[in-house]
Amino acid sequence: MSQSKKHNTTRRQALGLLAASVSMPILAAPALAQSTIEWRMVTSWPKNLPGPGITAQRLADRITALSGGRLNVKLYAAGEIVPALETFSAVANGTAEMAHTAPLFWAGKFSAAPLFTAGPFGLTPIEHITWVNHGGGQALWDELYAPAGVKPFMAGNTGYQMGGWYKKPLQGLDDLKGLKIRMPGLGGAVMSRLGAVPVSLAPGEIFINLKSGVIDATEFLGPASDSAMGFHKAATNYYSPGFHEPNGTGEALVSLAAIEALPADLKSIVETCCAAENIYSLGEAEWQNAAALEKLVTQEGVTIQEYPDEIIDAAKVATIDVMQTLAERDSLSRKIVESYQAAARHLDPWSKISIRAFLSARG
Repeated sequence: MSQSKKHNTTRRQALGLLAASVSMPILAAPALAQSTIEWRMVTSWPKNLPGPGITAQRLADRITALSGGRLNVKLYAAGEIVPALETFSAVANGTAEMAHTAPLFWAGKFSAAPLFTAGPFGLTPIEHITWVNHGGGQALWDELYAPAGVKPFMAGNTGYQMGGWYKKPLQGLDDLKGLKIRMPGLGGAVMSRLGAVPVSLAPGEIFINLKSGVIDATEFLGPASDSAMGFHKAATNYYSPGFHEPNGTGEALVSLAAIEALPADLKSIVETCCAAENIYSLGEAEWQNAAALEKLVTQEGVTIQEYPDEIIDAAKVATIDVMQTLAERDSLSRKIVESYQAAARHLDPWSKISIRAFLSARG
């Protein structure tokens, strides 16, 4: 063999080895990309409950689909792994990597947590989203849950709440004295100051307690979710406005350890899916609440009532005391209350001449 042919053969062999060495990691990459991470999502809701139950399932499905199955989120409804009001602990202790629930349930752990759902006479849904995303709310929320190793995201919104279902009509403050009402969060603290007796119940426990007379009244969400829970079969006086919760932010809780272990693209997918579900569910709630309200009134015999002025006026005064008491709990609670109230002051002038003025003009 000539030197020229020998040289060409050696060169071809070298090029072949180089091509093989380059192609091996390229062929291996898809196999690595398809490795599956399994997450458990526990929720505080009955499975597929219109509103938050549907939102939770859709969030799990969004993450799984957008990740191409690399992050597979399996949902467990309230009671399937842990009770409805133990979802925070489940994420904190590693029983689940994720939860779908609501901040108002955690007042016993973090005094100011309910503000991340709503504050009495506080921020509307869009105002609340604005505070969390642009007014410093998210950083404070992160700080609040960080000691438990939990990261919160807005991940669903049921919109404006109704005031609640009452077995008997309310004429004034005297009708609240001793009245047992399921109303968690800061709204319950306001009602307590008006003489009512707030009762803490998980969502799945409300109807049976209302029907049996263990409680005299309940609030939950808006007409769509409320009618799905069957409250109109136990009480027909449906009150407005929902001054105790003018917003309905639900949260996705994610284990800090679990999310930090994800590659950057999967972290981004979790965050993006939470944000997408948050605004999607708000529009869904508005549409479905309008339809459900019409049906409750025209087909179910429900009477829409407005809280007497005496109750609203007293509730406003009580809210000032509730917020002040909350701010005095600890330094972080004070920071959160001050931030929330500062957002309300900042947004109020614009809200007055935009949405309120427009709705008044529209009639």
